[in-house]
Amino acid sequence: MKKYKIVPISFIVCLIIACGKPTIETKPIRKDITETVFATGVLEAENTYHLTAEVDGYVAQINFEEGSLINKNDVFALISNQEHEINLQSANALYQIAANNTKSNSPLLLQAKNNIAYAQKKYQQDSVQLYRYKKLFEVNSVSKLEYENMEVQFISAKNNLANANENYQHQLQINKEALIYNEAKLKINSVAFTNNALKALTNGRVYKKYKQVGDFVKKGDVLALIGSAKSLYAKVSIDEGNINKIKVGQQVLVTLNTNINKVYEGKLIEILPQFDEATQSFVCKIKFNDEMDFKIINTQLQCNIIVGVQKNALLIPRNFIDYGGNVLVKGDKATRKVKTNFISNEWVHVLEGIDENTILVSDKTNATKTELNPIQSNQN
Repeated sequence: MKKYKIVPISFIVCLIIACGKPTIETKPIRKDITETVFATGVLEAENTYHLTAEVDGYVAQINFEEGSLINKNDVFALISNQEHEINLQSANALYQIAANNTKSNSPLLLQAKNNIAYAQKKYQQDSVQLYRYKKLFEVNSVSKLEYENMEVQFISAKNNLANANENYQHQLQINKEALIYNEAKLKINSVAFTNNALKALTNGRVYKKYKQVGDFVKKGDVLALIGSAKSLYAKVSIDEGNINKIKVGQQVLVTLNTNINKVYEGKLIEILPQFDEATQSFVCKIKFNDEMDFKIINTQLQCNIIVGVQKNALLIPRNFIDYGGNVLVKGDKATRKVKTNFISNEWVHVLEGIDENTILVSDKTNATKTELNPIQSNQN
């Protein structure tokens, strides 16, 4: 649908009585006209998003009503999930045990240290004994077999000491790994438990609540619609026949269906890159020049997108042309075909067939209008 804006003018016509039948005469006029594309749509808030549940459970508390302002990280709702509470308690207990096991006085590490101390003492004793056996063997006080047996015993004690130290380090490593694992598990369960508190992602306004206290929700269920409290825009649909005329930056006049007498000025800021199959149209966003004084989203609206200006256009009243595009010129016996650009409720833009000196005749007495409405429309 196209819409045209014409500056108000006074238009004088003459009433003539011919052959007992009343007729009127007029001449075309030339005026600058503004070409617009008509579109309909709704009000929407910027940065609108759905606040969704991240856990399963029952809604235990809702802290905001529809229309309330909400700040980032404010808790909108609490969801009761006992499984998360139990998991968090269990993870915390296991983490504490793992943390205690990494301390030097933990049972396993104390046992490993005692094994080291015993192996160290045995190693020292066998080292002294080996030295004594060596001296005795040199003076033939002990046999070679006794000396070699002592040597084997010493080597065994040495290896046992090394193994005891390795066992201690191995046990310490196991305990540290258990601490890391349980710490991670505690963090995961802490995050899961934190998700029971559903927080706002940005500052804004609660435009709609979808759940009430006591409702059971699943992960992914929508609890609220939140968007900007101040910045609203118009989302409008443009039909296929007019989308080629639409460009970003064009000026727009918007009227809300709640108050058709008030016009809001705006600018077309975006043409969405996807065709809407449901409405069979293209979707555009219009930003208002000033902050809106009406802030109820989904309010229906209509607008005129200014797509061009026709300079010095030739105009005739709508009632001087028939539906076939023919006019009756004074002095002609038959109607004359004219080429038109647009036909509105009251005016017709003529391209060819007549000029401003042509006198038109009509027997439709209701065409005797003396003033033109500022905006008239025509559906294409």
